[in-house]
Amino acid sequence: MIIGFIGLGIMGRPMAKNLISAGYKLVVYDKYARIDDLAAQGAEKAVSGRDAAARSDVVITMLPNSPHVKEAILGSGGVIEGIRPGSTVVDMSSIAPAVSQEAAAALKDKGVNFLDAPVSGGEPKAVDGTLAIMVGGDRETFESVKPILEKMGSSVVLVGGVGAGNVAKLANQVIVALNIAAVSEALVLAAKAGVEPLAVFEAVKGGLAGSTVMNAKVPLILDGNFKPGFRIELHIKDLQNALDTAQHLGVPLPLTAEVMEILQALKVDGLGASDHGAIVRYYEKLSKIELGNR
Repeated sequence: MIIGFIGLGIMGRPMAKNLISAGYKLVVYDKYARIDDLAAQGAEKAVSGRDAAARSDVVITMLPNSPHVKEAILGSGGVIEGIRPGSTVVDMSSIAPAVSQEAAAALKDKGVNFLDAPVSGGEPKAVDGTLAIMVGGDRETFESVKPILEKMGSSVVLVGGVGAGNVAKLANQVIVALNIAAVSEALVLAAKAGVEPLAVFEAVKGGLAGSTVMNAKVPLILDGNFKPGFRIELHIKDLQNALDTAQHLGVPLPLTAEVMEILQALKVDGLGASDHGAIVRYYEKLSKIELGNR
């Protein structure tokens, strides 16, 4: 089986490397990023999305947002112009569910299967191959590519039909953003009260307040380490997709809207490229206190 991989940025590159390490033959393409390191590991270079698709049985896309996915799959020189009937496209980008459904419908007319399969875990889990992968599409197509997905993730779950994967990812991003904000509020409160934030973290992490988000982010927050695992500007993109989807469905998301404003304020302060753990900086600024080592 030959896999075309389009989108080789912070997430896509290590995901592609894990597939190469697992023994898959890859044809790779990125409009902007260099791919020499992947070619050195045995991947073949493509000159366009159309070229990558024409040479592949399965095409994986891993791109920043909805417009990039539409361009790569449905645009001029895109996947839809080269892919063969019976092939499968797996879009692993985090985008609006409606765009997944639009791409799926267009590809279905050409006899091509489609799954939306966004991921959670950020760059560290992309490198380790332990991403959580949320999949939307029909079960037969899912089962046919599940072994490929399992080389990139430790959890691969079919959520529902096309678009359901991205709905699950939007839910994930809402939970993560609100969790980081809650942790930030709590730790700034503790520090302002004269209680060591690390001690509070150690005291509560084993109880009901404990979470994977808290365990991952608090050590970095207290160390002043906001090197991006997942950038604020990308979380803004995901929450905007969540809010747009919610508006279309008539679902109020008041807490999500509040955190969105916090992220936007941080972006204005020049922190858009920082890790989303920098949400704590918003609360620090308001309370005139800093946590940990800066």
